[in-house]
Amino acid sequence: MFQRQLPHAVALTAAVGALAVQAPAQAAGFALPEASIAGLGTANAMVANPDETGAFAYNPAAIAFHEGSSIAVGGLLINPSFSVRTASGEHESQGADWLATPQMQIAARINERWSLGLGVSAPFGLETRWEDGTFPAVSGTRTLAVPAPLDPEVPLGQPTASKLEVIQIAPTVAYRVNDTLSVSAGLDLYWGKSAKLNSTAGQLSGDGAGVGFNLSALYVQGPWSLGASFHSASSVGLDGHYVVNSQTLVAVGAAEQSQAAKIDFDLPWRLQLGVRYEFNPQLAVEFDWTRTGWTEFDTLEIKGRTTGDLIFADTNGWTDTNAYRLGVTYQLRPDTQLRFGYAFDETGQGDDHFSARVPDNDRHLFSIGVAHSLDRGLSLEAGYMYVMAEDRNYRSNTAYSGHGVNGTDALDGDYEMDAHIFGLELVKVF
Repeated sequence: MFQRQLPHAVALTAAVGALAVQAPAQAAGFALPEASIAGLGTANAMVANPDETGAFAYNPAAIAFHEGSSIAVGGLLINPSFSVRTASGEHESQGADWLATPQMQIAARINERWSLGLGVSAPFGLETRWEDGTFPAVSGTRTLAVPAPLDPEVPLGQPTASKLEVIQIAPTVAYRVNDTLSVSAGLDLYWGKSAKLNSTAGQLSGDGAGVGFNLSALYVQGPWSLGASFHSASSVGLDGHYVVNSQTLVAVGAAEQSQAAKIDFDLPWRLQLGVRYEFNPQLAVEFDWTRTGWTEFDTLEIKGRTTGDLIFADTNGWTDTNAYRLGVTYQLRPDTQLRFGYAFDETGQGDDHFSARVPDNDRHLFSIGVAHSLDRGLSLEAGYMYVMAEDRNYRSNTAYSGHGVNGTDALDGDYEMDAHIFGLELVKVF
C-alpha cells in the first residue's frame, strides 16, 4: 500500500517547489513590485506621478511629461526572515541573509510627442530553505520491502530548497496625445535567471524566458493626475534537469528516472490604478489600487523535455488579490524631497493548497525615502521599507495520506515572516 502512495509524495516534493519564490517578497505571493527607489519610498504608490523619474518604472506614459531624458541605475538589498513552529519545534528558513536585485530606467525624449523607455527590474522572486525535520510527517526516511541489493531506506521527500529569480526587461514607447494625456505600450521580456526546486527526494533546476506586454496611460489636469498601468500574464518556459535522489524509488516504479525536464511557470497579470493630488508645490499625496491575477498561477506541470511525458502536475489554487497603497512626497527644500508610504497587500494563497514553499499571508508595508539633487543633473535617491506579514497559524482539516503534502496537516504550524529592504539609486537627467 505504501508503494502505491509514494510516487505522489516524491513527485510533489521534487516538483512543486516551482511555486516557490522567496521572501525578498515585498508584495503578497512572490511579486516584488519595488521597481524604483522612488517607488520604494512611497510603498509603490507611483502610477499617477507625472514628475518623478522613478515613476516611469510604474507607468511608462509618465516619461511623456518629462522635459528631458534620464538614466537611473541602482538596486535593492533585501533581508528576509521566515520561521515556523511545528510539532518538531521552532525552525528558521536557511535562505540567504541578504538578497540583491537590480534596477535601471532609461528614458529618451525624441521630440514633443514621442519618448522611448527601457526598464530593468526583478518583479518576481523567492527563496526558502527548510532543513529536513521541519515537517515531521514528511521528514526522514521510510522502509520499503524491496529485494537486495536495493536500499530499503528511502527519503520521504520534505521540501528543502526553493528558489526563483526573474529579471524583467521592458522596452516601451510613449506618446503625448495633448497637454493633459499621454499613453504608452511596450513589451515585458522575462528571463528566469535560475530556478531551484529541491526536496529530500529529488531536485529540479533550470532557467528560461517568457514574453508579455504592457499598456499605460497618464492624465494630468491642474493639481490632479490619474494613472493606469497593465502588464499581461506571461508564461516563462524553464528548461532544466530533474534528478531523483533514490534509485530504489526508480527501481520500484515509485519515481521517474532522472532526466531533462521543462516547466511552464505562469506569471500573473497586474493592473494598477492611481490618483494623485498636489496640495501645493511642496506636498502631494497618491492613492493606488493594484489587482494581481494570481489565478493564472493555477496549475504547475513538469514534463520530460525530450519525451513530453508528464512527470508531475499540481494545483496551486491561488485567487486574484488586491493591494492598497498610499504614498506622500514632500519637497523639504528645492534640492531635497522626502517620501513616505504605507500599503496593505492581500495574499492569494488559501488553505486548500497551502504550501510551505510559499508560506504567504496578508502583508503590511511601511516605507520612507529621500531624494537629493546634486550638481550637473545628478541626484541620489535612497529608501527603506519594512514588510510585516501577518502571522499564519495554519491548521488543516485534510489528513496527510502520502498523496501530496500541500493543503494537508503535514504542514500544520505557526508561520512568521518579515523583511527589511534598502534601496539606493543614482539618477542623471540630460
